[in-house]
Amino acid sequence: MEDIQFPIFKTKIKGVSQKFDLTDFNQRKAYFELKAGREINKLREYLKENSFIAYLLGKKNSGKGTYAKMFQEVVDKARVEHFSIGDMVRKLDEVVRNKKRRKELISFLEKNYRGYSSLRDIISALEKRSTKTLLSSELILALVKMEIAKKSKKALFIDGFPRDLDQISYSLFFRDLVGYRDDPDIFVLIDVPKAVIDERMKCRRVCPLCQTSRNLKVLATKKVEYDQREKKFHLICDNSECRGTRMVSKEGDEFGIEPIKERLEIDEQLIKKAFSLYGIPKILLRNAIPVKKAKEFLDDYEITPEYSYQWSEKERKVKIIEKPWQILDDQRIPSYSLLAPPVVVSLIKQMVKVLGL
Repeated sequence: MEDIQFPIFKTKIKGVSQKFDLTDFNQRKAYFELKAGREINKLREYLKENSFIAYLLGKKNSGKGTYAKMFQEVVDKARVEHFSIGDMVRKLDEVVRNKKRRKELISFLEKNYRGYSSLRDIISALEKRSTKTLLSSELILALVKMEIAKKSKKALFIDGFPRDLDQISYSLFFRDLVGYRDDPDIFVLIDVPKAVIDERMKCRRVCPLCQTSRNLKVLATKKVEYDQREKKFHLICDNSECRGTRMVSKEGDEFGIEPIKERLEIDEQLIKKAFSLYGIPKILLRNAIPVKKAKEFLDDYEITPEYSYQWSEKERKVKIIEKPWQILDDQRIPSYSLLAPPVVVSLIKQMVKVLGL
């Protein structure tokens, strides 16, 4: 993003050569203890008596939920929550079909909703809701208030709000609305090259039975099959609770970012507008690092691996070839894409600074 300088964050520790498998839970735990143990302890102490609201702003499919959930996993599952506006809205489909819950929703909105659409129109819109139709900002705020009121007070990562430029202003009063009046609010701005999002979408694979998601290019399963008739490689679902089914691509994924270019442009404008606001601290996260600077700033195992495949006719098996995933960032600079843990190390350390711990 040319107008904002996202700093390169250093996770490499001089003199430490220990390596970690960041896909393994226990090794990931040891990794975070080494790279950010002191900061994690400070956050845990802070969260015993305090909380915060952090707004995740990044392009679609930039990993917002992944980073927030990993922060929660590492710091304090009981005191941190990832709150997805999209998930909340999708659950409304069930609410409006349930007579009792629908009545409760209408009763809440009668007391708390202030906006330009009548409740009758709102319920009708929810019943006919399309993923292309955005709900009004006023309604979203009322619904968020309703959902947060059901929970015990926790530090919140808000994912999906603000979603449009007019909602930036609403977000400035969000913490007062949901009863977090004295808690800090923070914008977490995420920079992910479009090339990364494009490849993630084109190579995404989903199990048709359990809906587990993987990626042919950057998140392979343990077993890969080669279809000689199709001359294609296929990931086989390795979810222990599934039946080892061949994973498939979602309809439209083959087009990558092409269908969502307009959405990505809006997301970029949102990030720039949020960055320009005074009075609210910002955390800047970047998913990629120039190849020339990689050795100085991070360890090899923190780079996203790229997988390619070869069929060995002689051995009758698939050979998996792994190398660092190199892309061109939005400025056309050769860069490595990062795994989630080093980005979360950056999030943890910057969070400690903005909270003044």
